[in-house]
Amino acid sequence: MVTETNSIAQLPNPNYQNYRAKTPIQNHNIIDFVHILAQMTHFGLYTGTLSETRQVLAWNFTSIELPNKSLGPGNNLGVKVAVPVISGLLFLAILALPFVLRALRIRKERLARKVDIEMMIAAANGPRLFSYKKLSKATRNFSKDNLLGIGGFGSVYKGVMSKPPTTIAVKKINAASKQGEKEYLAEICTISRLSHKNLLQLQGWCHDHDQLLLVYEYMPNGSLDRFIGKDDTFLDWATRYKVLLGLASALVYLHEECGNPVVHRDVKPNNVMLDSEYNAHLGDFGLARLLQNEASVTTRIAGTPGYLSPEVSLTGRVTPESDVYSFGMVVLEVVCGKRSKGIMDANSLVDSVWTLYEKGVDALLDCVDRLLEGKFDEEEVKRSLVVGLACLHPDLMLRPRMRKVIQVFLNPNEPLPNLPESRPNLVCLSFSSFSITSTTTDLGNSKVDGGGSMETLPDETTVPDETTVQNVGAC
Repeated sequence: MVTETNSIAQLPNPNYQNYRAKTPIQNHNIIDFVHILAQMTHFGLYTGTLSETRQVLAWNFTSIELPNKSLGPGNNLGVKVAVPVISGLLFLAILALPFVLRALRIRKERLARKVDIEMMIAAANGPRLFSYKKLSKATRNFSKDNLLGIGGFGSVYKGVMSKPPTTIAVKKINAASKQGEKEYLAEICTISRLSHKNLLQLQGWCHDHDQLLLVYEYMPNGSLDRFIGKDDTFLDWATRYKVLLGLASALVYLHEECGNPVVHRDVKPNNVMLDSEYNAHLGDFGLARLLQNEASVTTRIAGTPGYLSPEVSLTGRVTPESDVYSFGMVVLEVVCGKRSKGIMDANSLVDSVWTLYEKGVDALLDCVDRLLEGKFDEEEVKRSLVVGLACLHPDLMLRPRMRKVIQVFLNPNEPLPNLPESRPNLVCLSFSSFSITSTTTDLGNSKVDGGGSMETLPDETTVPDETTVQNVGAC
């Protein structure tokens, strides 16, 4: 037996007399208790000045011989455990290596795209760069309660910046859109160099967390479409006229005053925002195209059915006159208080206004929004509707320029654009003939109530890039 004490054991005999072991019990000494202990032995445990007596009635000593190899220097148990563990980890690492390399490649490509975008914005003297964390906090992590609306390329959220206290609108580009990043860059580079009181001001941008974000000034009264064909919202005639004048002013700036002409390509009430004083601000330049030394641009169509001019639907070729056509449709909707079903539909808004015009200019007053209850300037209404029909002429060369529209709105003595006595039915193309390859137009499922108000309206329609027209009609 191996003991771990340095003291000498004192074992009392049955007569309570001290008994000193012949062999001192010291550290690591092997002691044979057979020669020391009697059949009955008393142990005394001392507690201070007092003593206690305890009796051990039986002893049972068992010894087990340990294997020599467990004590020897050749023990390799750790090696036997470590080898399979390390082998397993190495195997897992080999399996994970392709995934790790792919993740690193994706991250590298993402960072490269981010740098490219930042360089493009910087080259165009772009607006302020916001962090994703700051915009997420401002919109309460893009809460549904802060959602203002959903457009063709993303959702718009209301946000509140703390320093300084500012209310903003954050447009979150839809990641599912294949053209999202392209449209995002177009909007950034275009708006950053445009400045006009009737254009929606871009305040900043963010490209992080795989998200493309645009920061605009907040428009308290939302978009113009909230006030068309709705009984619970109402604009008086003076406000409607001011909105149309502001929208026309924005298009004059884009087409003629900003250097290289800019075609918006998606002029519609949803993209006309109203500030606290109901001034119009044209926004959503995601579909804009710069016309640099080109009379027109042929590209992939992205717009809204009902607002696309006939030549754009047929050829994919856009010009400033394409925006003029869309503006004419907005004029009719604002004056009549109805959403358009589309020019080719029977009993469409355009068809009903033309029918009244064929009866005489004075008959146009019958199509004015009933919510106005006759409280409007009759001359302004008639002049506005005539301008609207002129803008909707199927021949783009016979549509008025936006500067002419401004002059008609501002000057009651300005001659009105010429209109035929009856509605023209042929689409006239004034550029060289083409041949159609294929055209795809998705009008979606639109539900129209009795008053002609469209509850749902598709955001886009697309046709192939290389589209041409042949035998459209004679003018």
